[in-house]
Amino acid sequence: MPVQSGRSPGIQIAAVWAARSAAFVSCLVLLGLLLVGCKGIPAAGERAARRDSGAVAEVYRPGSRKPQLPSLTTNSNLGELLTYAMFNQPKVEAAYYDWAASIERITTARSLPDPQLTFQMDIQNIVTSVMPGFMANFPGPGKLRAAAGVATAESEAKYYAFESRVLEAAFEVKRAYYELHFLEEKIRVDRQTLGLLVDLERLARSQNEVGKVTLQDVLRAQIEQDRLRTELANLTDSRHSFLARLKAALGLRPNEPDPPESYGAFEPTSLDLSSEKLLETALARSPRLKGMEAEVQMAQAAVAVAAKARTPDFSLGLMADVKMNPFLYRPLATVSLPVWRDKVAAQMAEAQALKRSAEARLSAEQIALALEFAEKSFLYREATRKLILLRDQLLPKAQESLEVARIAYLSGQLDFFNLSDAQRTLLMFEVDQVEALTQREMALAELSLVTLGRFPAGAPLRAGPAANRVAPASTQASPAEAGKTGEVK
Repeated sequence: MPVQSGRSPGIQIAAVWAARSAAFVSCLVLLGLLLVGCKGIPAAGERAARRDSGAVAEVYRPGSRKPQLPSLTTNSNLGELLTYAMFNQPKVEAAYYDWAASIERITTARSLPDPQLTFQMDIQNIVTSVMPGFMANFPGPGKLRAAAGVATAESEAKYYAFESRVLEAAFEVKRAYYELHFLEEKIRVDRQTLGLLVDLERLARSQNEVGKVTLQDVLRAQIEQDRLRTELANLTDSRHSFLARLKAALGLRPNEPDPPESYGAFEPTSLDLSSEKLLETALARSPRLKGMEAEVQMAQAAVAVAAKARTPDFSLGLMADVKMNPFLYRPLATVSLPVWRDKVAAQMAEAQALKRSAEARLSAEQIALALEFAEKSFLYREATRKLILLRDQLLPKAQESLEVARIAYLSGQLDFFNLSDAQRTLLMFEVDQVEALTQREMALAELSLVTLGRFPAGAPLRAGPAANRVAPASTQASPAEAGKTGEVK
């Protein structure tokens, strides 16, 4: 006789059911684990975006770390200051990581929704069915591609925002650099003038001792000296605010050491404004315009996404009742029904309106860029004409006028008031020269960096067309160009 197992038929059936259920669930789990290692197909432009990101990261953040920055000393040149700011400025870093994050959103946008493991039971007095299953959702044809197009265009806009931040950081450094230089020039002019006033007081005292003039001339010379000493004290004190601006432009935190107060030889901006195609070049490669163009492309892609709203989405799945012998399989399929026509029409209208808005902003930015170019070009030409006038005519005549007034005062042919007026005129012209130099360099720096989009050497940029990517070999002007700055030593 066969040996009885000792287990009741119900227990045996339960054991068989449990074993079959566990086997089917294990298959589903194994299928899910296999799908975890799956990769989607990169969208158009995604590979290029990741390649560009990798190339920029190798320069800007190798190993996700800040590269070695140049040491800032009194011998540092303008190029080293620009490099330090581009790689250390937090605003540039924030824009870089915004761009990096936008590239990851391309992958998210073009990927299928995650598949799902499902489980269902039918229960009366007892469990009558146990149905584990698997389901996957599939957006309508073209929807993922259209969503990836929006994310790709957004990534392009974020990259040009990063470029703009690089240029802004470079401009802020140049502005602080020029302000510090011309502040020192003003202090130098005031100190020379103060020495001149001391000489005038000496003359007035000698004239007063021999009875040619009254003590009033001596007092007037002292008043002018006191006024100038106060102005010198204010200029010297303002150096702290200019240094704070340079520190901020370099991306140095409040608890970090201050940058040096002075640097190597002054380096003017090199820019030939005689080219007739300069505005055309600015319109072709300005990062601001490139970013706006990318926003137009993003809006166009959004129109394509809205157009796909009429396309239904699908879901496919399979369930199995593991209590049945043999298994009872239950295939599942769902289709969304985009029946709300007003909703679809509203999505299309919204996308079209956003596209037209982006196109209008692009046109407005082109107009603003042309206006900015015209204004800065005028400021440059105005400052250049003023420098030529001061250097070649007004300053030599003012110096000669002061010498004539000094001689006339010594001979008693001129009063101290006119002598002091000749001295003030010379001071005014020398200060005007410094201010004109400041205006000229500021206009050139803004034209070169912000308007024309000319990047300093070593800027962390992606590879691309020469018109958009090539930076000048150096910020140092050639000797011939430096002679055109109108600077008077």
